[in-house]
Formats: sequence, C-alpha cells, structure tokens
Amino acid sequence: MFALGQELAQTPTHKFDLKHMRVLLQAMDHPERRFPSVLIAGTNGKGSTAATLASILRASGLKTGLYTSPHLIRINERIQINGEPISDGNFASLQGEVAVIAEALVGQEKLPWHPSFFEMMTAIAFEHFAREKVDLTVLEVGMGGRLDATNVVEPRVSVITDISLDHQKFLGDTIGEIAREKVGIIRPRGAVVTLPQQPEANDVIGNTILELGARPLNAVPYVPPVSPHSAQYLVPGTAQDEAGLVSRYPLEVLGKQITVETRLVGRHQLRNVALAIAAAVELSQQEFHSITAKTIESGIRETRWPGRFQVIPALPGWPEIVIDVAHNPAGAWALRSALSERYEDRPLIFVFGAMRDKAISEMTEILFPLADRVIATRPANPRAAAPEEIQRAAARTGVDVEDVEDVQQAIERARALASAETVVVITGSIYLVGEAMRWIGADV
Repeated sequence: MFALGQELAQTPTHKFDLKHMRVLLQAMDHPERRFPSVLIAGTNGKGSTAATLASILRASGLKTGLYTSPHLIRINERIQINGEPISDGNFASLQGEVAVIAEALVGQEKLPWHPSFFEMMTAIAFEHFAREKVDLTVLEVGMGGRLDATNVVEPRVSVITDISLDHQKFLGDTIGEIAREKVGIIRPRGAVVTLPQQPEANDVIGNTILELGARPLNAVPYVPPVSPHSAQYLVPGTAQDEAGLVSRYPLEVLGKQITVETRLVGRHQLRNVALAIAAAVELSQQEFHSITAKTIESGIRETRWPGRFQVIPALPGWPEIVIDVAHNPAGAWALRSALSERYEDRPLIFVFGAMRDKAISEMTEILFPLADRVIATRPANPRAAAPEEIQRAAARTGVDVEDVEDVQQAIERARALASAETVVVITGSIYLVGEAMRWIGADV
C-alpha cells in the first residue's frame, strides 16, 4: 500500500508530466477512455462540488464514479462507485496489477521512474471505473490542473471552483499564475462551468475560454441571493440533520421550482452547490436525460461530504464539536464566516494543526481571534508543523496558544477545558481532521 503524505513528496519533475501518465495508461489499454467524465479543478470547493454532483447523478439512476483526494480516514474513500468506496480486495488487486505494469515500463525504459503516488492512485481509479462500467465519473483534480494526472481524460464538462493562493511552491505565487494551471482542464469548444471570482482569476478564465472557443456556463442563476436581511439559511431542528444544520432555499432549475436542501453549510457552499447544479443541467442536455429537476433536488439533499463544517452535537461528558477542513486562508475565511453565523455568542476552543508548507501565519490571524483558547497540535504526518511552529506563527494574533503534541491528548485537553456552552472547533489540515474523526468515532 501507499504511505500517507506521499503526494507532495515527489519532486515537481516527477509529479508534473502527463507524458508519463499517458505511457502508463496506454500500457493499461486506456481505461480513461472507457467512461465519460466531469473534471473539477480549483483551490477550494472541489471536493464539495464533486460530492454534490456525484450525488445528483446517483439520484438520477446513473452508475456514478467519484474520485477525490486526499482521504479522511481510509485510502479507499478516494475511489467510490454509487457512494461505496472501493473494497480492500479490489484495491489491493488493482494496485498490484498497476504496479507490475509500471515496473515493466521502467525496466523497458519507457518510463524514467516509477509513477508517483497520485499517478498510481489515478490509474487504479480509472481501471476500477472502466471495469465496473460506470455511466459517468466525477473526477476531482489533485493539484493544479494543467499537468495533473487526472487531466488525461476528455471531460464532458469542466468545472472551475474558487481559486486562491495555495501550493505556491508548485503552482505559482499569484492568483493569475495559479489560475493558469487550473484552466488547463478546459478543452477546445468544451463546456466550462464557472462563477465570477477574484479579478485575476476571472481574466485568466475568460481569456482561456475565448482562446479555446470553449462554451462558458455561468452558475450564477443557481446561487441564491443572500443578504443579512433576506432569507434565513440555517434552519434549526430539521428532520434531515439532528444538529440543525441545513441550508434551504427555493430555486428554479430546468424550468421547475425546487427546494435546495443541503447539509453543506456556509455561504461558500452555496457557490459549490450552484456549480454542481450547473454541471448537472449541462449533462441533462447531453445524453444524460435521466437528470431532471427532481433528481437534482434529491441528489443535493442526499449529499454527504464529511469533515466540512460537520457538527457533532453535545453528548454527556462531551461538548459540541465542529470539524472542518480549513487548510488554507480561503478555507479559514469560510470557516470563520460559518462560525460567526452559528456561534456568535458562544465560547470557542480551537484544536488546530497544519502542514508546514501552508500559510500558517495567515490562517492563525483569520481564525484565532475568534477563540477563547487555542490548542496547537501535530497530526501524524511527516509534513506537519510542530505545535511550537504554530505558536510562533500565531505570535501576531496576541492569542495564547497551548502546545499539545498528540492529537488525542489535544482533544482531551479541549474537552477538559470546555464548559456546557463551549464549542470545540477541530480544524486545519485534513490529516488532523481525519485523525480526530477516527479517535472521536465521527461518521465518514
């Protein structure tokens, strides 16, 4: 099996070369050509958009593949069909087959080195989807887009989610440079789902669409109008969610009035749901006619995407807990907004951990001022920042940051400090969130 955290352990040369991915797939008889796909790139919201669209497709009666990364608890989560992760047996068998092919290609000097972790995972996913004869697969780009291993497919629809600064070491130092990598998934004359975002990103997306003669599909009609004085989106006590966290609003889709009801909560998630709806509408106008307003409504309601503002209600001896993957500044702003909406008057204790290559100082400046207490910890990942590194990065916030090396002990410390009104927020790296969910026993 693969070692966790290996995705970015490759050098840029090893990671970014589609020629090598194509050599591997050719030796596998091109599984990526044996199913239609949707390709989703962006900095934030890719996974939520992919999960929502895949749920819509399942609700429409389509056998649906979903490929996402990274995983929260088990590597199998990355490769799903109709919401079910690949079995251990299938994963092990396919991993062995692909490894044998890869080693043979290296021995024949058709590949200069063994494929990266992510290239291997992507090849395994493609082979699994091809053998299972899926009707449609939703693929989340791992990093960037232009040279990402997923970008060997010819997607029916390309989707660009919100673009912000992240992975600058690999993608560039400005929004414009990063956007140029993301738009590499757009195809000549292909359909592209977008939303207006930062001006630099808008310019790159718009110019690329013009240069390639692509067909832009604006998801704005599916974003509900939101203002402090308009509809209330957080509906307490609904039957769908015991924590009372459901966003609900009316929308017109395919000429029908539907009620969007999603457990993906936060203003930023309204954009991700809109992108999924726009992609589904486009697919319905291709040959996927089973996609209707009703199945779009059902699919959104049935979407589950753990670790994204996931609320665990208070239990005897335990405070209310919020688990959220906020691994970059844009994610931190989204979490801050959601916390401010729901927990304006309640004390917060943060359990925070991050990878050392992330913008830790900026994330702490966004999040830590909300907290009554902060406990810095380190997930079991070689790229994780030490708690004392987080303390130093947070110096300008003026917030007292406690150092607890072990994640389990950090959560226990937060639990001991919490009052009846306290909310414990576990956030930062997806590796921290996954480790916390394993220990707490939260649903995935």
